[in-house]
Amino acid sequence: MSDGTKTLENVRELILSAHKGSTLEDKINFYNSWADNYEQDLVVLDYRAPGLAAHRISSHFSGDHEAAVVLDVACGTGLMAKQMKRHGFSHFVGVDGSEGMMELARQSGLYQDLKQCMLGEEPLPVQWGLFDVVVIIGALSVGQVPVCVVRELCNSTKPGGYVCMTTRGNCDNLDYKAALERELKQMEEEGLWSCVEVTEVEEWEKAVSEKEEGYIPGAVYLYKKI
Repeated sequence: MSDGTKTLENVRELILSAHKGSTLEDKINFYNSWADNYEQDLVVLDYRAPGLAAHRISSHFSGDHEAAVVLDVACGTGLMAKQMKRHGFSHFVGVDGSEGMMELARQSGLYQDLKQCMLGEEPLPVQWGLFDVVVIIGALSVGQVPVCVVRELCNSTKPGGYVCMTTRGNCDNLDYKAALERELKQMEEEGLWSCVEVTEVEEWEKAVSEKEEGYIPGAVYLYKKI
């Protein structure tokens, strides 16, 4: 069903099937196989995170958008870069674990460099302190990228640069969200960054879990490196 006729139920079944694979290899294989239909399926889910995050970054970043270097972690097919391009950003480095997803990101022509990395298993393959903006949109959730990766995001950012992160607020992700927020606060107390804003969003995307209906909530976190 790659002709645009997928229903919400079709997409729910696909995403729930991904959670049945417990190994890293299973997850990478899933994303490789999903790549061609990924963006169309997220339209069905009314997935709003990239647009919301790009808007929050743009509203606070006072530097030259066109000259800024952006690290897009868990970049997927390039949805976040496409949104940030609308706000005048044009220099992107992408990191993802799925070669299938990265191939589509490569075809977008938006990225100056793309690097494969198993987040949480391998260190981020980038120079510390290089980036004006670092983003990770959609991947900070249970069963995906571990909370500890946020320290690497901070390390990758220039002093005065911004880190933007998102997570979901659905019932299955509440423990992860709480752990993430504890780590963000701990890093603030350590003097690594300061919180610019946290934006809680009620209608983040359509629910896929059988336990929830309608939309699930989510949050955008924006921090400034000290």
